[in-house]
Amino acid sequence: MSLRVGNGFDIHRFSDDASRPLVLGGVVVPDAPGLEGHSDADVIAHAVADALLGAAGLGDLGRLFPDTDEQWRGADSIELLAEVVRRVHDAGWAVLNADCSVIAERPKLAPLRAQMEQRLSSTVGAPVTIKGRRAEGIGGLGRAEGIACLASVLIQERGVNS
Repeated sequence: MSLRVGNGFDIHRFSDDASRPLVLGGVVVPDAPGLEGHSDADVIAHAVADALLGAAGLGDLGRLFPDTDEQWRGADSIELLAEVVRRVHDAGWAVLNADCSVIAERPKLAPLRAQMEQRLSSTVGAPVTIKGRRAEGIGGLGRAEGIACLASVLIQERGVNS
């Protein structure tokens, strides 16, 4: 059986643009400031995508969708994640699961966690779990300057029990 593990990380600071929506796990979070970024700055989708790319040995998100390329300005990160999943699949791998730890003082994730997990699971084609964590006042994340996400994924060579 050929299994591979990948880890991904993403972090964005909150934007000063009051019209910018906060997108987490493909879900717009109401009444919360958005994150700065070239795309929609969805830290959860970005971390999962990078974990998948790493596990499959396909590079990283910045190489595929560079922030120097205007075609990705304002991109929907769920669409970017779907493209990553397609590439992982084309490389001969199946996603078994993804697990995410979101580090944020605000907003609370619990009210939208199930919706985020469903959206991500549907896009990835495997279970995705999300856990919320606080930075307990330590550093920029503890001062609620932004949001970070750590993601781990497990992939399996297609054709092996899949």
